[in-house]
Order: sequence, then C-alpha cells, then structure tokens
Amino acid sequence: MEINSKIEKAKKGDQIAFTFLLDHYWNEVYGFMLKRTENETTAEDITIETFSKAFDKIASYNTEFQFNTWLIAIAKNVYIDLLRKKKTNLFIEITDNEDQQAYNIADPTPSAEDALIKEQNLSRLLLCIKELKPHYQEVIQLRYFQEMSYQEIAVKINEPLSSVKVKLLRAKKLLAEIIERNR
Repeated sequence: MEINSKIEKAKKGDQIAFTFLLDHYWNEVYGFMLKRTENETTAEDITIETFSKAFDKIASYNTEFQFNTWLIAIAKNVYIDLLRKKKTNLFIEITDNEDQQAYNIADPTPSAEDALIKEQNLSRLLLCIKELKPHYQEVIQLRYFQEMSYQEIAVKINEPLSSVKVKLLRAKKLLAEIIERNR
C-alpha cells in the first residue's frame, strides 16, 4: 500500500516520493541491467536514464501493472536504444601521421573573438541556471563549476548517490529546456 501512495505523491511532483521510489527500486533495475550488460558503468547509466524517463512520464503509469515491471520495461527499451546507437556508430581509423598533420594545422590559441564569445555564452548560461530551482542549481554548480564527483556531491548535500545522479540528470534536462526557450 505504501508504494501506491508514494507513486500517487510522485505523480503530484513530490520530491520525497521520487527519492523513495528511486531508493526502493534502484537495486532491482540496476541488478537487472548489470546481468544483461555485464558492465557496471553501462548498467548504471541505463538505470539513471530509466528513472529519469520513468519520473518524466510517471503520470502515464498504469496502476494495473506492478511499478517494478514498468521500470524494467523502460530499462529494456533504454538498453535496446543504446544497442541501436552502438550499431550505427561508425569509426574511421586515422593514422598517427594524419593525426599529426591535423595537429600541426590547428592553432589552439583562442582569438579575441573566441574569448568574447565564450564569455558571452557563459553569462547566458549562468542566467539560465538561475532560472532553475535552488536544489538543481546546487548540483549543477557542484558538478560542473566545482568539478566534484557524484560521490563528493552526495556527501556534500547529504543525499544518496542514486538521488544525486537522477537530480543532476533532471537538472540538465530542465536547463536544456530553459536554454532552448531563451534562444
């Protein structure tokens, strides 16, 4: 019964309910994906993406099905998408000689125009970040400006590592929407 009430609260945007669901189902989804991928990083990335998609679409969750079944179905789809992307990625071999030629041509020194553009883009980005809720601003700040690891952020804000990952993923999605809106 508690799970159903947490799902209903999450549908209404309750962050505590989201965190509860994340903590409650994380190991199940992660373990399922780890068996399939046999790679901890890939399993973790898929699990994060799964929860992000699930939380974005939680209003469409049908209570006739078990919540974990719904999450596993999403995880399978994320995994299939990942496999499709890997299939379509083609790599072109570049010899050391060609690489050195390209390096010799490229001038890594930024021009005055490059510096100005970078400064203007950073100012715009900071304005967009200020539109986020404070807890999203904080994780963006810690990760990308203070360059803290996920684990360091979890310790700093006193939240589980899995919550930090999902919060950061949601913050990036919201930030992308704000940036797109402000173009």
